[in-house]
Amino acid sequence: MEQWIPYLPNWLLIFCRITAFVLAAPVFSTRGVPPQWKIGISAIIAFLIFPTVGLQTPANMDAVFVMSIIREVLVGLLLGFTAYLFFTAVQISGSFIDIQMGLGIANVIDPMTGAQSPLIGNFKFILAMLLFLTFNGHHYMFEGIMKSYGMVSLSNGLFGSIQDGAVHEFLLRAFSNVFAIALQMSAPLVVALFLTDVGLGILSKTAPQFNIFVVGVPIKILVGFLLLVLILPGFIYLFQDLFGSLFQSLDQLVKLIGTRPS
Repeated sequence: MEQWIPYLPNWLLIFCRITAFVLAAPVFSTRGVPPQWKIGISAIIAFLIFPTVGLQTPANMDAVFVMSIIREVLVGLLLGFTAYLFFTAVQISGSFIDIQMGLGIANVIDPMTGAQSPLIGNFKFILAMLLFLTFNGHHYMFEGIMKSYGMVSLSNGLFGSIQDGAVHEFLLRAFSNVFAIALQMSAPLVVALFLTDVGLGILSKTAPQFNIFVVGVPIKILVGFLLLVLILPGFIYLFQDLFGSLFQSLDQLVKLIGTRPS
C-alpha cells in the first residue's frame, strides 16, 4: 500500500474524468439517480482502472497538476455531452411532431432532466432510455470510458485539440448529425400531418360552411396518434441506428483527442 501512495494523484485524475463523464452522460445524469450512487460508481471504476493506468508515472502535486485536473474534467464532460447530445435528437424530433399536431404549447416537466420538454418528445425520450438499457448500452458506455485510457492517456493533448479548433469542428458536425437524425425520425409524421393540413385547406375552400379551425385540431391530433401507434414498432430499428451513431461519435472523439500531441 505504501508503494501506491505516490501514485494517488493519478487516481484523482482518473476519478475526475470518470465523475465528469457520469455527471454528463445519458441515463446516469438523470435526477432519479442519487448523487451518492454517481460518486460511488465513479470511485469503483477509478479503482478498477488505476492498476493498469495509474501506476506508470506518478504525477506531481503542483500547478501543472491543477491544469491536469481541468483537462481530465473536460475530457469526461466532452465524452458525456457527446453521448447525451444524441439523446436530444429524440426530443427535437418530438418537438417537430408536437408543432404539427398542435401540442407545441402543452410542454411538460421532464422528471429525468427537470426541464420542459414536448409531450411526444418526452414519451420518445423515455422509450429511448428504456431501449438503451435493454440493449445494455450503459455497459458499453462504461466499457468505452474504461478503454478510452488506451488512446487518451492522463497526459493527453486536449488543449491542443481545442486550440486547433478540432474539438469545435467535431461538436458542430455532431450537432448537425443529431439535427439530421431528428428530422429523419420525425419526417413520416410531419409529412403526414402536413398533407392533413393541405386536405383541410382544400376542404375549407370547397365547403366554407365547415368550421375548419374547430374540426382541424382534433383531426390532426387523432391522425398523429394513429400514425404514432403504426410506426411505434419501427422505433426499435431507429434507436439502434441512433445508438450506433452515438458510439461511433464517441470513438471519433477519443481518436481525435488521442492523436493530438500532449
